[in-house]
Amino acid sequence: MQIFPTQYSVLLASAIGDFIEQQYGFAKTDCRLLIHNVGDTYILSNKIDRYVFKIYRDAHRSRDEINAEIELLNVLYEGGAKVARPLVDLSGAFIQSFNAAEGIRYGVLFAYAHGSVHQDLSIQDLEAVGREMALIHNISSSVELSWPRKAYSIDTMIVHPLERIKPDFKNMEREYHYLVQISAQVMEKIRSFDLSKFNYGYCHYDFLPKNFHFKDDGSITFFDFDFAGKGHLVNDLASFYAHFFLQVLSNKITQEEADKDFGVFIAAYRSVRPLSDEELSAIPYFGFAWWIFYFGFHHDNFEDWSNFFYHPRFIKERVSWIKKWADWYIFK
Repeated sequence: MQIFPTQYSVLLASAIGDFIEQQYGFAKTDCRLLIHNVGDTYILSNKIDRYVFKIYRDAHRSRDEINAEIELLNVLYEGGAKVARPLVDLSGAFIQSFNAAEGIRYGVLFAYAHGSVHQDLSIQDLEAVGREMALIHNISSSVELSWPRKAYSIDTMIVHPLERIKPDFKNMEREYHYLVQISAQVMEKIRSFDLSKFNYGYCHYDFLPKNFHFKDDGSITFFDFDFAGKGHLVNDLASFYAHFFLQVLSNKITQEEADKDFGVFIAAYRSVRPLSDEELSAIPYFGFAWWIFYFGFHHDNFEDWSNFFYHPRFIKERVSWIKKWADWYIFK
């Protein structure tokens, strides 16, 4: 019987474990599914170490884009950045192929980022993030990958996402009008900066605490470069500031505490890499763009990931968050 057209399959964890043992020469490796959203992430463990195996979907990342992610991570790792590097199999290949129900899917094995997430970042944590992000930027701003990755611009961060999400605002025209109106002001402000003097390179674009682990000795490892793309590096600082915004929004810290903590991070960043005052002042505007970009991401992946939460209540709440961001940091 012919396989019925399939959009998003889930590959059997035990079979992935057997495949990894054969392909990488591992022994007695346990495998379980860790995350199922826009792609699938499996956690593997044996007596030697733990690993992460990520299986992409062509609808989300092409093979060329995966090659670019691998290339960037290798450049960063070889340059001394603290990142979870991709691992080669016995034949020296980074990418594995699977003939899934929906077609070919590609997978990459990564070293495990030992440690844990710290949501409440200490002074030492903040300094480590600042120094290590700056080191990543030192490297990512000086390389041109041979494989393509998306570019982060006003169009890709704001204009195009706004166009795509418009149908989702049925009976919420006031909320959509607000986003369009404020976005126009933000874009005008971004264009007023001398962007030619802003640092530029490959951004991680998701520098939230969920994407780096701290070990007990204070060392840090960054991972999940799935959104890596070319753009102004202030985008990464803006995505990190979103963490502090959410902490204030949930009443876990005050705005004064957030600004103090972010100042520690900025000082550590500047101890490794220059950051102009104009770039610093641009963070609220690039942060606004980050929120709009993620609105578009939720829309784009509705059928495969966001359908269980991307509904009118979520949309209205997210607009209210964006309004608070604008009121607190842009129009203060």
